[in-house]
Amino acid sequence: MTLMATLFVLVFVAELISWIGKSVLLEFVFALYLRIFYGATAARQRKLKSEILLNKKELLQTSAQDQFAKWAKLRRSVDKGLADLEKLNSELASARTSFSLKFNSAMWIMTTGLQFVIGWWYRKAAVFYLPPGWFGPLTWWLAFPFAPAGSVSCGMWQMACRRVIKVGERVAKELIASREGSAGSVPSEEQGKEKAGTEKSG
Repeated sequence: MTLMATLFVLVFVAELISWIGKSVLLEFVFALYLRIFYGATAARQRKLKSEILLNKKELLQTSAQDQFAKWAKLRRSVDKGLADLEKLNSELASARTSFSLKFNSAMWIMTTGLQFVIGWWYRKAAVFYLPPGWFGPLTWWLAFPFAPAGSVSCGMWQMACRRVIKVGERVAKELIASREGSAGSVPSEEQGKEKAGTEKSG
């Protein structure tokens, strides 16, 4: 893959992650992680919650005076279930904290870190060369800071890619919003016509 395409892909991935949202991606990936590595623990947690709810319901329906032995047994079962559930919740919360740290680190490396490293490594390289005289005095600025004169540097190319992607994102959002607006206006127009027809016939 050429340097031009590599930088564009890195910027695109970073903007895509920003658009989707890191929190959304974290929830999705953690759900998969939980299912693969903590499936038994999560299943035990769900089962325990269900048992506690059933025991609590039965406990509320049991008289502490008339059925003390049954009430005491249910009470001990509920207390033990809550203690076990707290341990499971603590284990899963610890796993989530550790996963969040690793996930955020990976996201930073995949986006900001890689862009910085590649930009620094190829700081003196030309992404591509411009036709002579196209941009006049601005040619030196496009090569900033260390690329050869008459070329586009990694930093400038990254800025251009980010700008184009953001413009494309804004245009896409406006198109989606306009389509949703037009789809929502069709029923109201039809209702208006029906209402007008009803008034004429009346």
